Amino acid sequence: MKSFSFKMILVAILFLGSGLFTSSQAFAATPSFQMPFPCGQTWEGQTRTNHSPQNSVDFNRANDEGDKVVASASGKVVTVRDLGNSSYGKYVVIDHGSGWSTLYAHLNSFNVSSGQSISQGQQVGTVGATGNVTGAHLHFEERYNGTAQKIIFNGSQITYYGTKNYTSKNSCSSSGVTGTVHTDSGVSINVRSGPGTNYGIVGSVSDGQTVTITCQKRGETVTGKYGTSDLWNYIGNGYISDTYVYTGSDGQVAPTCK
Repeated sequence: MKSFSFKMILVAILFLGSGLFTSSQAFAATPSFQMPFPCGQTWEGQTRTNHSPQNSVDFNRANDEGDKVVASASGKVVTVRDLGNSSYGKYVVIDHGSGWSTLYAHLNSFNVSSGQSISQGQQVGTVGATGNVTGAHLHFEERYNGTAQKIIFNGSQITYYGTKNYTSKNSCSSSGVTGTVHTDSGVSINVRSGPGTNYGIVGSVSDGQTVTITCQKRGETVTGKYGTSDLWNYIGNGYISDTYVYTGSDGQVAPTCK
């Protein structure tokens, strides 16, 4: 057998070292990806071996069609496309730099345009059932040089393969989530000391008023402007039913009150 020369061995070492260094550089530059949903929302994420691509994830929750989809990390929108009833349907791709991008598919609507700069947590579109699907959900991918990688949120890899609930920490802050009060009759609604109409009245908010939701809690089920729900929003001095507040989502958008 012909032996390798010292020069050949040195070249091989340098080549392997270069490859390892490049790989380390790439993953060191990985964006701080967060879930593609507003802070505090809980979604069921499903991964499976027969998914295309295999490393993608599908997100579902009850009555999710029309719910907000937000940017997983800041970047530049490079694709806003509608494939109709095939494949991804309406989808968006965001370039995050250093070879990384994210894809948001089966959208119901777009809130961005190609070439637009976007911040983490900024709305991309809404959950839909466009493309080759049987029901509303968000198909999400994290790509490196165009190839889907295993999903990482908040520095941790999601479960492969199976189904698990995940709670978004995207753009969470102590300032809370903004919403607008809307009532059927245009009159004010009472602010309660707890999550239900049996609690004492501590104030009121008028129709059309903007409120800041710092946390949310489950309580009495009531019917209001936006349907029926047991979710109550804490707005600084008390609770109002989520059924009277428009936030762009029909689910939980802020952390759970302690």
